[in-house]
Amino acid sequence: MTQNLALVTVDSLRADHLSCYGYDRETTPHLDDYADDGHQFTAAFSHACATRPAFPGILTSSHPLMYGGFERLSEDRTLISEVLSEAGYATAGFHSNLYLSADFGYGRGFDTFFDSREDSSLTTTLRRQIKERLNTNGALFNFLQKVYDRTEQTAGVNIGTYHTPADEITDRALTWVRGEGARSGPSFLWVHYMDPHHPYAPPEEHQEFSTVSRREGVRLRPKMLEQPDEITDVELQILTDLYDDEIRYTDAEIGRLLSTIDNQWDDWTAVITADHGEELRDHGEFSHQNRFYDEMMHVPLIVYNGETDGIHNELVGHVDIGATLATQAGVETLPEHFWGESLDPLLEGQSHDWHREGVCAGWCDLPDETRRLAYRTHRWKYIRDYVYDREELYDLEADPAEQQNLIKEESVDPEVLDEYRERIDQYEQDIDSTSVWME
Repeated sequence: MTQNLALVTVDSLRADHLSCYGYDRETTPHLDDYADDGHQFTAAFSHACATRPAFPGILTSSHPLMYGGFERLSEDRTLISEVLSEAGYATAGFHSNLYLSADFGYGRGFDTFFDSREDSSLTTTLRRQIKERLNTNGALFNFLQKVYDRTEQTAGVNIGTYHTPADEITDRALTWVRGEGARSGPSFLWVHYMDPHHPYAPPEEHQEFSTVSRREGVRLRPKMLEQPDEITDVELQILTDLYDDEIRYTDAEIGRLLSTIDNQWDDWTAVITADHGEELRDHGEFSHQNRFYDEMMHVPLIVYNGETDGIHNELVGHVDIGATLATQAGVETLPEHFWGESLDPLLEGQSHDWHREGVCAGWCDLPDETRRLAYRTHRWKYIRDYVYDREELYDLEADPAEQQNLIKEESVDPEVLDEYRERIDQYEQDIDSTSVWME
């Protein structure tokens, strides 16, 4: 079943802000079409709530805290790009998130790899070096960060961002598709878009919902991150409008990318997802604060092959993406360190062969590696937080917004709590079992 494969990932894209997932704004007309004509997964979840811990799940089919953690991909993880390269694929990746750079192991298996490091502008280079080389708890770092934030807050000017705009990422990817990706053998393309990540500053031509200058999103960023309680309702609406416009801009570029691929590749499958969602003060904060509520964990997942379609309510996770890409390429034996399952049974209408009961998530607070863990089923979510030494349990049927912690309210069924405590105990055992590979 050898064919061309495209993996499209979007930073900070919460599922409930896509129109194909029920949002009341038409934010994603192009993705809506691919969802209608392809496979839409309504219960897909990230195993983490920020880029660094999320991407091991997407690209290595393993959980964030496994195999030495998520700060840098160890050699004990196997990237899907390595699997496909070994299977004879031409491989390319295009993104501008420094956490996913070749320095952290993400370039392995790619023949062509762009991670924005070639941007040599003075401000971008300075900001990158500060981010990479200075102790983030140090006085100099904090002073310089305040200078950046004050400039953004007063002038609405984003100084030296290292994120490449979506249209430039698309251009680079399509140049490869028309060149090396058009060779006679199969090709694998990974494209990651950063634009829904703050600051929310969509191009003016894509401001469908916002009525303020795009500088306003930059100006408000320090306040929303440092003083979220002081964001007014008017400012919250401004940020939401700008965020939605960033999604619409990204959707347009995904549409341009995939429509061009459709003209270049006869036999191809695309997988589209997000690394995590985005908080819009749902639980008092903004951005992504490594907390396992659904505005962070619930992500879109669309698989399009131009032939079959369906809506799937089964629980699936990021770890299933790499396994699916491998089997779509005809790989018969998955790598030993893959923890996911191929979605092929669901894509082929064999839902009775899918047996996952829940999705696990994990994160740790560096450098002491204090863990925060979660387990989600259709009805329940259990969170074990060693950082603050607390537990949370939510009945998602009765409380989908996750506002009533049943443990705190002392209204929890002890049998339910015991079951989910055991699930997390097993998850920790699975994580710890991979440490033997590091010895």
